[in-house]
Amino acid sequence: MKSTVLSVLTTAAIISSCSSGTEKKAEEQIPLKGTWKLISATTVSKGQTTFTDYTKTQEMIKIINDSHFAFLKHELKSDAEGKNNFDAGGGRYQLKGDQYTESLDYYNNKNWEGKTFVFKVSIKGDTLIQTGIEKIESENIDRTITEKYLKL
Repeated sequence: MKSTVLSVLTTAAIISSCSSGTEKKAEEQIPLKGTWKLISATTVSKGQTTFTDYTKTQEMIKIINDSHFAFLKHELKSDAEGKNNFDAGGGRYQLKGDQYTESLDYYNNKNWEGKTFVFKVSIKGDTLIQTGIEKIESENIDRTITEKYLKL
């Protein structure tokens, strides 16, 4: 009888420890899925820091699902020809801990397609913050960028 009770308690302890570890891992996953509006970006390139407030003259959203991301950006006012400088791209992504890696599969500039960008991400309240390096040698781009997105 004692060995049966001991076996049941041991089995229960093992099952409990396995399930709580799984629940903890799921809780630690950064909740990226959804639609995010870019509100600002700070770019550092060749020692120069540039801050862009995306709530003034441009608007951009990023949509993230289980396996892919897409972004859509345009100027808020049209130019003299009625164009708003629309830009878009997207592709696959991976999230491991706070490391978010985008593989840009689609973009209007072929020099950017096929490139991979690694960012550190965090969420504070309803704000997604991602920081990483954008480097495209053929475009002479080598910069660190920190973007802040608001959850929609």
